[in-house]
Amino acid sequence: MVPLRDDNPVSTTPVVTYGLIGLNIAVFLYQLGLSRVGLDRWFEAWALVPAQLSESFQGALEAPAYEWITLVSSQFLHGGFFHVGGNLLYLWVFGNNIEDQLGHLRFLIFYLGCGVLAGLTQWMFDPASTVPTVGASGAIAGVMGAYILRFPRAHIVTLIPLIIFFTTIRVPAIFFLGFWFVQQALFSLASLSSEASWSDGGVAYWAHSGGFVFGLILGPLLGLMGPKSRSGR
Repeated sequence: MVPLRDDNPVSTTPVVTYGLIGLNIAVFLYQLGLSRVGLDRWFEAWALVPAQLSESFQGALEAPAYEWITLVSSQFLHGGFFHVGGNLLYLWVFGNNIEDQLGHLRFLIFYLGCGVLAGLTQWMFDPASTVPTVGASGAIAGVMGAYILRFPRAHIVTLIPLIIFFTTIRVPAIFFLGFWFVQQALFSLASLSSEASWSDGGVAYWAHSGGFVFGLILGPLLGLMGPKSRSGR
């Protein structure tokens, strides 16, 4: 299922959402111009590598503070067209309404905060991993968590492929996003077994689950449910 649009109008231009989308696209276009060696060095420098973060906590790196930066920088790196395209689609669909509710500055703090906490969640469950963690998925999962809390009755226009053609259905946000979270949570739990690892499939499921949960927590703390907010439909 692919979400197309939500049915909640916004009262202000979501400049932060558009800015985040534009920055992610700009960074991805820069990546496309790098050689294979240059791309490897780029990811090594700016991607979140759990093992390196663990070493920084232990004081084993010369510049441990540098590793903290990757909790933010990794949010703007992506592994391919489908990775960046899928993430930015979800950000476009859900981000504008949450930015409208929180305001521009608080939404930016919320978005980056969810991304950082999502990265730390992934690190906590796999601190020895040497596989780079990249992508905006954790931050966007936080946006989705806030959305399901604020607009549980909103309907998501969902694109459904049917063999040789497509159709659309309107799915309540609480079911669409609830199903997504349950799926990520189950994959996260499966990765705890000795036979399964998130790195086998290249997907940081714990970052997704953690980002969603922290979105539920940080949203209200930053005023998501305050008097300025409109009722979810």
